[in-house]
Amino acid sequence: MGPAADINIEDIIDEEDVIVTCTHEGYIKRMPMDAYRQQQRGGKGVTATDMKDEDFVDHLFIANTHSYLLMFTNKGKVHWVKVYDLPVLGRYAKGKPVVNIVESLDSSRSVRAMIATSDFSGFLFFATKNGIVKKTPLDEFSRPRKGGIIALGLDDDDELVDVRITSGKDEVLLASADGMAVRFNEQDVRSMGRGARGVKGIKVDKDSHVIGLAIPQTGQTILSVTETGTGKRSRIEDYRLTARGGKGVINIRSERVAAVKTVDDTDELMVISQKGILIRVPMSSIPVLGRATQGVRIMRLESGDKVVAAEKIHEGDS
Repeated sequence: MGPAADINIEDIIDEEDVIVTCTHEGYIKRMPMDAYRQQQRGGKGVTATDMKDEDFVDHLFIANTHSYLLMFTNKGKVHWVKVYDLPVLGRYAKGKPVVNIVESLDSSRSVRAMIATSDFSGFLFFATKNGIVKKTPLDEFSRPRKGGIIALGLDDDDELVDVRITSGKDEVLLASADGMAVRFNEQDVRSMGRGARGVKGIKVDKDSHVIGLAIPQTGQTILSVTETGTGKRSRIEDYRLTARGGKGVINIRSERVAAVKTVDDTDELMVISQKGILIRVPMSSIPVLGRATQGVRIMRLESGDKVVAAEKIHEGDS
């Protein structure tokens, strides 16, 4: 064998942060961090991807090219891919079908959560549509399987909504689409194996569902972004610490919520709409308001459009 046999592909791939987007119908791509200039809040934004009318972007995040991307489906299965294996495409391209990149991914399942990591320490904390939560050691997902594996057990009428990395001793904030949120200690949820169902995290009404979870850290605020393009930040202390399983308190008033994040003043925010319009604004432009308030305009939307995803960008990521 010649010298080429000793070459590791990662040695010739630049290690850098990139923007990853994936649409509801499973078209994925990565783009350079400088693809979008910063704007002022309330702006109209720019096109992030070109999609069919019935498709929309529902995953937007920052990842390192050398990280593993763990893809969790709505039915609780996880698949692996390296970020550098994702197609590099321009801002207007819709992406490539994720089922063509991850051959083991069942085309009848949708990807509901993605975790990019190169360090498999800590835990994965899961949240489902019906308010069930589960905590599993991240190390149980450190050995990629070609066909994927079951990440959690689900009731027939339930689906996975969100997954986050935790330390095992964090606090958790679980938020619903009707503007409610509950904050509790992660230690209230014991560690369970991959196939376990989990326990009740938040009680949701029949016309609502869980839209995400956040892991608050000291000095951060809770960002809430609504489907109509408004948003605000609130102090973590405004959400009283309670036991898991309750209905929680009002998170944002009179709006359907699209995303909830923990953020720092030095972060930036990317918001993307159902029609593929994206805006990038400084987090400091979004005021810290009371928990049960409406918020301010972050993004102007065209008729029939709505916000479907929001992602923070840390200082130094771009």
